[in-house]
Amino acid sequence: MKGKVSYMAQIEVQDIKKTPRFAFQSKSFTIFMSGSFVSRVGDWMDLVALNWAVLQFTNSPIHLGIINACRLVPTFLLSVPAGILADRMDRRKVLIWLQIGMMFLTFILGFLIKEEPAFWLFAFIVTLRAMLAAMDPPVRNAFIPNLVPQSSMASAIAINTMTINLSRMIGPAIAGILIGMTDIANIFYINAWGTFSVLISLSLIRNNFQPLKRKVEGEKITFSEAVKFVREKPSVQSLLILAIVPMIFGFPYTTMTPLFARELLHLGPEGFGMLLSISSVGAIAGTTWLSIGKEINEPGKWLIYSIISFGCSLLLFIGTANLMIAGIAMFLVGLTSQTYRTLSRITLQKQVPDHLRGRILSIALMDRGFIPLGALLIGAIATSLGTHWAGNVMGLGCIVTTLIIVMKRKQIMKI
Repeated sequence: MKGKVSYMAQIEVQDIKKTPRFAFQSKSFTIFMSGSFVSRVGDWMDLVALNWAVLQFTNSPIHLGIINACRLVPTFLLSVPAGILADRMDRRKVLIWLQIGMMFLTFILGFLIKEEPAFWLFAFIVTLRAMLAAMDPPVRNAFIPNLVPQSSMASAIAINTMTINLSRMIGPAIAGILIGMTDIANIFYINAWGTFSVLISLSLIRNNFQPLKRKVEGEKITFSEAVKFVREKPSVQSLLILAIVPMIFGFPYTTMTPLFARELLHLGPEGFGMLLSISSVGAIAGTTWLSIGKEINEPGKWLIYSIISFGCSLLLFIGTANLMIAGIAMFLVGLTSQTYRTLSRITLQKQVPDHLRGRILSIALMDRGFIPLGALLIGAIATSLGTHWAGNVMGLGCIVTTLIIVMKRKQIMKI
């Protein structure tokens, strides 16, 4: 009997070792990420071209602000409906139709750039495209776990984040070169054609998600189910509350870096770009570590450690006038911020059943809306009290607010 138990234990250990943890072991996931990477590079090229075109044709910072408001406001309005759609319909098919719509509208933007239309017509098309783009993240993030086994989900989420950071480095650099070489409308056309890559990948893969079928005919899939789940799940509540802290105090660093670079380090645009690139390298390092798929014990503690380290890295950056130390600090800012954000997404996804995944993620992804609010707060402090004060509020805000939340919601440490 003892020998039989020992043999069964060996079998279980072997099964654990064979369980895939690296998401690229899934063929469907690999195909989807390949197509997504090409498409995301095009999206970042498009963003640079869009801002440059508006500034070139209108020569107005106000119009530039309006265009970016047109891009970002739909995120608040359509994130929740997209989450409901992700749970009600086939996620792969929803992504296909969203990509087709964005591709069509991007072609129209390229055409309008050549025709130099009225600004409001251009802004209207940008808004329509932004409405579709706002629906993409909840559906995409809910779709990714359906491409890999449960054991590889953490790796898949981390690789998706790493892909975003890589494309954020590559896309703007390519756009900067092309703007000086070709008609700016061609960059929109390149992005539109690049959408074919993700459409092809979606057509080649299958996933294991089936839209939820109700036991009672006519019963609707409602958002109230997600709200009820969050109310009954303190760990999910804690993750959603904790996510707001770095969005308000930490992540506005991307908006404030030009000011910090000029006022504290006496750098120009090249130096500002260099600092953001360094932070992107740190972000890629953090997501690469998580993408390996190694199981992280007590993720709640790691979330707390990463936010506090994020705040300390910001304080280090603000407190130095040495360019080398500032560069190291920015690397750490990128490393700690993306380690937190990716780990937060992984931990949340593991807490959520698949039939609620789209709706819960639609709530979680709305945390991005706090970044502009944080930027306004930090900008106001910089204007009234000075740059050093603004930076210190960012770093200390991350640290102190996190500690207060942990004291009030101690279950975070036990997640």
